[in-house]
Amino acid sequence: MSPAGTLDAALRRLTREGELYEKREGGLVRCAACGHECLIAEGKAGICRMRCNRGGRLMVPYGYVSGLRVDPIEKKPFFHVLPGAATLSFGMLGCNFSCRFCQNWLSSQVLRDPQAEGSVQRCSPRSVAAQAKASGARVVVSTYNEPLITSEWAAAVFDEARDQGLRCAFVSNGHATRRVLEYLRPRLDFFKVDLKCFDAAKYREMTGGDMRAVLRSVADLKALGFWVEVVTLLIPGWNDSDAELRALAAFVAGVSKDIPWHVTAYHRDYRLDEGDTPPESLLRASEIGRAEGLRFVYAGNVPGRLEGLEDTRCPACSARLIERRGFVVLADRLVDGKCPGCSTVIPGVWS
Repeated sequence: MSPAGTLDAALRRLTREGELYEKREGGLVRCAACGHECLIAEGKAGICRMRCNRGGRLMVPYGYVSGLRVDPIEKKPFFHVLPGAATLSFGMLGCNFSCRFCQNWLSSQVLRDPQAEGSVQRCSPRSVAAQAKASGARVVVSTYNEPLITSEWAAAVFDEARDQGLRCAFVSNGHATRRVLEYLRPRLDFFKVDLKCFDAAKYREMTGGDMRAVLRSVADLKALGFWVEVVTLLIPGWNDSDAELRALAAFVAGVSKDIPWHVTAYHRDYRLDEGDTPPESLLRASEIGRAEGLRFVYAGNVPGRLEGLEDTRCPACSARLIERRGFVVLADRLVDGKCPGCSTVIPGVWS
């Protein structure tokens, strides 16, 4: 089902009317699923290519997955959530961004890039939740594509998952609206945001998105009570200057010094032909993050190459509390979410 026309036809059948929109005069609809807030005419789609106006109703993706697998929660990455827990990750197709450095472009850029390929597997929310339970997963995660544009489907899956006693998470670019975050809050626990850089013009040029929407979302997520972790993919020569990293880290610390910040290494992929991120850049970024007041800074995509930067340490006594290598937890010394040595409470969701 890889030819774009065939896939497009299949995706149009796998839809239902959305909840995150408003009807406007002249048959227009205003989508509220992401920060683009597209005003969509009859027969047209929004920037994501997945949410379409048909007969004055916004039709949204529903009833399929394009990817479904069990992963450790550290791969998302969440480092302050249920260490070592298995997650059932599911995704659909499409994205509201068009990043030249996308690491999931085969699924996210379907219908936008003729070289991207995608397939669909019909399923129900209940069957996804049942598979999560059967696999021993403790968390169900919407990921692989941009989950904001498929929020109604994710909400249906999460409602079933919560009935099974499971927790729920988004791995997102964070280009949200307050409305979609409020819609998700009753059924969503954990939210990882990709904060890609800290320059509005570069954000727009490289992603097609509005950095201000992402910054608002990080603040809104914290205010609404989600557990939030932030990831920045460090790309040599693009977003790795000391000044930009200081500004980015200061913003995150201004929302909360307890938000974990992951600086991860870029590897050549898709349309951006930059060199791979050297470990020294991750070390420098992590030092900047701590200098700006962040209490938990991690380096990713270079397992074992930066001593201690995959581990969680007590911010009070520096004891090593959770040891990791890549996506594997080697030791977890937390006691009821506290440092066993000095009893400092470590922010996160540990049980």
